[in-house]
Amino acid sequence: MAVTDVAIEKLKSMIASGELQPGQRLPREADLAADLGLSRSSLREAVRALSVLRILDVRQGDGTYVSSLSAESLVDTLTFIADFHRDTTVLELLEVRRILEPAASAKAARLADADDIEGLREILGRTTVDSTVEDLVSADIEFHRAIARAARNSVLASLIDSMSSRTLRARLWRGMTEEGALARTLAEHRAIFEAISAHDPGLADAQATVHIAGVESWLRTMLE
Repeated sequence: MAVTDVAIEKLKSMIASGELQPGQRLPREADLAADLGLSRSSLREAVRALSVLRILDVRQGDGTYVSSLSAESLVDTLTFIADFHRDTTVLELLEVRRILEPAASAKAARLADADDIEGLREILGRTTVDSTVEDLVSADIEFHRAIARAARNSVLASLIDSMSSRTLRARLWRGMTEEGALARTLAEHRAIFEAISAHDPGLADAQATVHIAGVESWLRTMLE
């Protein structure tokens, strides 16, 4: 189990046992890390991930608090995250995306008109490295959806949309736990966009393959 997951499991146990109550401030980082047998950096990563999910509330200059949700809701959310790591179906979905998305990107490079390209440009402009993980993943889904529409094949667009939405958890979790994932995703989107706008099917195919394969490779490592 990844170090971040270990930290999350330990925080989950503290919430489930009532040791940490909704609205309660967490102990000092150094003390909590020592109590849990974790490094401070591992604990910090877990806190960052849980704050994105609004399970923890990090208040600058004040400390970190358990969200004011019910304890049951918090435990359910944490269980949902743990279940993701046992879901091998999402890996199969990513394998299918790796087949479909490069083909759609190549087709879009051949068929995209000025409106399609401008639409992709607008989606890319919605997010930066400072955007939230949720905003980036939302734009990610819309970006791939727009590429599929530009490929001018409604069946292909429907399949890609279905595959994309069903891998949402994996993409959220990667954005929260993998260092540099947000910047890498933005750069890969830009590369795909540039290939499509240059009407270069071969390059669009290659850039889309790199993009999807990166998520797939990360997930294989997580599941192992």
